[in-house]
Amino acid sequence: MPKMKTHKGTAKRFRVTAGGKIMRRRAFRSHILEKKSPKRKRRFGVPATVSGSDVQAVRRLLGE
Repeated sequence: MPKMKTHKGTAKRFRVTAGGKIMRRRAFRSHILEKKSPKRKRRFGVPATVSGSDVQAVRRLLGE
């Protein structure tokens, strides 16, 4: 049986914490920022955890 490969696109977008949670970056930070409030733009910079329903799929792509 061949080894399972890490999906490189997923590896660049997610990271696993020491506790085993999967962190992701937030959406809506890349463009059209003029109309968004400074508070909202700051919050986009804070990493978020992957939702429970998506964790299994992301782990499989990361090769865990």
